[in-house]
Amino acid sequence: MKTEKRPLDTLEDRAWLGEGQSETQLTAVPGLDEAETCEADRPAWDSKVQYVLAQVGFSVGLGNVWRFPYLCHQNGGGAFMLLYVFLLLIVGVPLFFMELAAGQSIRQGSIGVWKHISPKLAGIGYSSCMVCFYVALYYNVIIAWSLFYLGNSFQYPLPWEHCPIDVSTNATVKECAASSPTSYFWFRKALNITNCIDESGEFNPIMTGCLLAAWAIVSLAMIKGIKSSAKVMYFSSVFPYVVLFIFLIRGLMLDGAMDGITYMFYPRLEILGSVQVWRQAATQVFFALGLGYGSVIAYSSYNPVNNNCHRDAIMVSGINFMTSVLASLVVFVVLGFRAKTIAMRCVAENLGLLSHMGSNQYFDPWINATDPSSVSLVEYRHWFSHHSSMLGPNITDCSLEEEMNKGIEGTGLAFIAFTEVMALFPASPFWSTLFFLMLLNLGLSTMFGTMQGILTPLMDNFTFLGRHRTILTVSSCALGFVIGLLFTQRSGNYFVTMFDDYSATLPLVIVVIFETIAVSWVYGTDRFLDDIEVMLKWRPPVVYKYVWKYVCLLAMVGLLAASFTRMVFKRPTYTAWNQATGSEMTLEYPGWALGMIVMLIVFASLPVPIGYIHSVWKNRTARNPLSEEGVGQELHRELYTKCSSADHLESLPRDPSEENEAPPRTAFLPLGNEHYRLLQQQEEDDEEEDTVV
Repeated sequence: MKTEKRPLDTLEDRAWLGEGQSETQLTAVPGLDEAETCEADRPAWDSKVQYVLAQVGFSVGLGNVWRFPYLCHQNGGGAFMLLYVFLLLIVGVPLFFMELAAGQSIRQGSIGVWKHISPKLAGIGYSSCMVCFYVALYYNVIIAWSLFYLGNSFQYPLPWEHCPIDVSTNATVKECAASSPTSYFWFRKALNITNCIDESGEFNPIMTGCLLAAWAIVSLAMIKGIKSSAKVMYFSSVFPYVVLFIFLIRGLMLDGAMDGITYMFYPRLEILGSVQVWRQAATQVFFALGLGYGSVIAYSSYNPVNNNCHRDAIMVSGINFMTSVLASLVVFVVLGFRAKTIAMRCVAENLGLLSHMGSNQYFDPWINATDPSSVSLVEYRHWFSHHSSMLGPNITDCSLEEEMNKGIEGTGLAFIAFTEVMALFPASPFWSTLFFLMLLNLGLSTMFGTMQGILTPLMDNFTFLGRHRTILTVSSCALGFVIGLLFTQRSGNYFVTMFDDYSATLPLVIVVIFETIAVSWVYGTDRFLDDIEVMLKWRPPVVYKYVWKYVCLLAMVGLLAASFTRMVFKRPTYTAWNQATGSEMTLEYPGWALGMIVMLIVFASLPVPIGYIHSVWKNRTARNPLSEEGVGQELHRELYTKCSSADHLESLPRDPSEENEAPPRTAFLPLGNEHYRLLQQQEEDDEEEDTVV
C-alpha cells in the first residue's frame, strides 16, 4: 500500500529547524512534478508587460500628482528631490526588491509569505490586509469625487467658472463672493460640507451614487482576478502618462510657466537640516512604492519563478520617480500660470483704482494706467517699490512669489487650483474632461492593486475563499461601499482626511519593520540571497545583506519614532471650511475623533502581536500532550539533507519500503539542482540522535 510521508508537525518537528529557518525552502526531489502541477493552477500574467503595467499602476497613484509636488514646493525644491533620490536608493529600492523576491519565491499572498517564513509572524500579513482595507475605503471616495467632476465637465461654461446668483437677493452668493467660484463649487456643490467634524449632517445623495458607481467599476474589473484587472491596466496605467505629457506641452505655452519651473527646481539646501523634512521624504518614498500593503507581494506571486525581480525593482522604482518629476513639472507649470494670472489681475485692479482716484501724478512715463495689460509685472513692482510710501493702504504689492508660496496639496490642488486654471483655457470642457479622466485612471489602477493586496492573501490562505473568488470579490466591494457611506455624509471629507493622515502611516511602518526583521534576522539574509540566486541564476550584491539588516531597519525605526513623536507632541488637526466667512480654518480633532484615530491604528497593528501570541500558545498546547504520554515513547521525525545533484541523491542509502511510496510533500520554491530529500533517522544505542548530512 502506498503511503505518503508524514509532513512536519506544526510545532514539535519544526522546533529543530530553528526559529530562523522556513521549512518552505526545503524541496523534496521526487515531488517536483507535483509542485509544478500545483503551481499550474495558480493564475499568471499573460506577459511581462502586463505585470510591469500592474506594478507601475499600483505604485503610481494620486500621491505622485498632488503630494510629491507639494513636498518639493514646501521643502527646498531641488534639494528635496536630491534627498528623495538618496532615500529611494538606500531604503526604497532594497525594501521593494525584498517584497518582490519574497512574493515571487514563495508564490503566496502576504499572509502566506510571512507565515511560511515564521508562523510567529503570520500577523504581518493580516495587518497588511487591514491597512489595505482602510485605504480602499477612502481611496474609492476620491474616485467617486473624480466621477462627479467628470460628469460635470460635459457642459459649457464649466459650472465652477462663475459664482451663482442668489435668486432671493439677485446678487452673488455671499459664500462664493467671499472665496472663489472653484472653492464654492467644491465645498458647497460637490461636498455640501459642514463647518466641522462634529456636525455630521445628512447623506449627500449625489456622492453616494458616485461611490456606488466607483465600487461597481472596481468589482467588475476585479471579478476574474488578474485576468480581468490586467486587461483594464493596459488603459488605466498608460492613459495618465498621455494626459500628463499633453498638459505639459500645453502648459509650457502659458505665461508664467517658466517662473513655476524655476521655483520648483531652485534648491534651498538649508532646509535639509530639518528632521521633519527627512521624515516627510522617507514617508513619501515609503508610500510611493506601496511598501507594506501586500499588493507588491501579491502581484509578484503571479510571476514565473525565474523572473528577474531585481531588474523589476529598479525599473519600477525609476518609473515611479520619473512620474513624480513629470507630474511636478505639470503642477508647477500650471501653478506658475495661475500665480502670474492672479498677480496680473492684482496689477490691473490697483492701476484701475489709482486711475479712478485721479492719482496720475504718481505714474512713471512708461506706466499706462488706462491700459493695465500693457504694464508688465516687473515694471509694476519696480514702480511700487519707489512710490509705496505715498500710496494708500488699498494699493498693494503684486508678487508672483507670494502666490507661489501658498502651498496647495491633495484635494485642494486637484479640485480647486487645477479646476480654476482649466476654466481659463480655451475649450475648457475638453481639458477638464481629460484631467478628471486621468485622475480616475490613476485612482483605479492603485485601487486594483490595493484590492489585490486584500483578496490574494485571503484566497491563498483560506481554501474555501479561493474556490469562491467571485463571491469574495463582490462581497468585499459591497462591504466597502456600506462602510464607505461614512464618507458620503456632509462631514465625510473630514473623515477622508483622518483616514489619509493616520489610518495607514504608523501601521504600515510597523508592518515593514517586522517584514525586515523576518527576512534579515529570522529567516537570514544569506539564506534569502541563496533563494534569490536560485531564481535569478546570479547572486545579488552582498551590500543588500547589510542594507536589509541595518540601514533599512534603522531607517524604518527612525521613521516610526519621528511619526509617533510628532503625533504625541503635536495634537492632530484638520482643515475645516467656514461657510459664513467662505474660508478655511484649522481645528483640533475632538476627543471622540482622537479615540477613533487611536482605534484605527491599534486595530491595524494588533494582528502582529496576536499572531505571535497565538503561535506561542499553539506551541505549548501541542507540547503538553506529548509530555503526558511518558518519556519512553519514541518520537518519529524525518530529517533533511541537502544534496548538490540528483546523482548524489542516488548514491544515498534508501529504504526498500520507499520504492512504492507516493512522492513526498513539496515546497513553493523549486531549487534547481539543489534539492532536499528525507533520510531515515539513524539510532545508536549509546548516543543521542544525530542528523545525517
